[in-house]
Amino acid sequence: MGTPLQLDEDMDTQDAAAGAPPRQSMRREQFTFSGTGREYFGIWIVNILLTIVTLGIYSAWAKVRRNRYFYGNTRLAGGSFDYHARPMQILIGRIVVVAILIVYNVAATLDQRIGGVLGVVFLLALPWFVMRGLRFSARMTSFRNVRFDFTGGYGGAFLAYILGGLLTWGSLGILAPIASQWMWRYTLDNLRYGDRPIDCDPRLEKLYGQFVMPAITFVVGLVVVIVLGVTIFSFASGLGFDFEEFSSDFAVAGILAAIYAAFLPFFLLFVLVSLLYSAGARNVALSETVIDGQHLLASHIGRWRYAWIAISNFFATILTLGLARPWAAVRMSRYLASVTMLYSAGSLDDFFSTVKQSEGVVGAEYMDIEGLDFGF
Repeated sequence: MGTPLQLDEDMDTQDAAAGAPPRQSMRREQFTFSGTGREYFGIWIVNILLTIVTLGIYSAWAKVRRNRYFYGNTRLAGGSFDYHARPMQILIGRIVVVAILIVYNVAATLDQRIGGVLGVVFLLALPWFVMRGLRFSARMTSFRNVRFDFTGGYGGAFLAYILGGLLTWGSLGILAPIASQWMWRYTLDNLRYGDRPIDCDPRLEKLYGQFVMPAITFVVGLVVVIVLGVTIFSFASGLGFDFEEFSSDFAVAGILAAIYAAFLPFFLLFVLVSLLYSAGARNVALSETVIDGQHLLASHIGRWRYAWIAISNFFATILTLGLARPWAAVRMSRYLASVTMLYSAGSLDDFFSTVKQSEGVVGAEYMDIEGLDFGF
């Protein structure tokens, strides 16, 4: 990416090969997250109870309360982010999506051919929903009273979210870095802060550099899982265990349980590899993002630590029947903020004082189709 400032490789921090420390003359500003699990638990439990009581309607208000809490507790250079969406905008968008899904399911039940056609139409419309959702999220977010904006179009969303997904799955993950490049470039390169551009062009060779370790982990893990599976099966066979000795219903249940148990290690391995790669891709993308041609973002996620936090959060949430969810969300937000920073060329106060609101961003009160959050 052609930027006015070049970065040197950082070889001191594990899993930070995608990042690069700026020159010594640049000023480093650390992102921080000041929220706590106890505070968010109060918001979360009320959101859950009211969503249940209102049969899901309150979920739009819950999203606004949640985002305002997390945005407001995310700080940079003495300022915090704000979320300006109104619950009714989110509710209308969700009603539209639910109505579309109902129409599709009814049509598919009545006539599979109509359902197939509608499925294709919905797939082609998905990039439009993504584009509108990203624009809504950007325009509802502000920092120091200046709104963000998103200028991406349908073609870029189709490339990033449809063709990119097909490319990833069609190549069994080998071409995932290409899809990641499309997605990050579309998401960040079309972002604006007020009237200032944000440029992001993650280099493909660096994304593939982050792909190597997860790929090796997957191959090694696959061999280990297969060897363990064969060993367990041989051991069970040696004990003379036979489902035919039991009733047919019990035998079927046992076979199904064995199948699920066999697939579980593969699923967990896939999740682990996905987390390792996504963390590395974030390091690459953010570390090659430049604001207004002079202020550089950087990300130094430790990939194994990120995977540990995500996986342990999941199991903590499951084992506590969801009660640990607020703690898990705050824990992840605090970690991501701690590994994200901004390097500025000069005073940020001088920079913020010159930023103007983008002409494309209208006020929070607009309620046309462009002002609805479709939840994609």
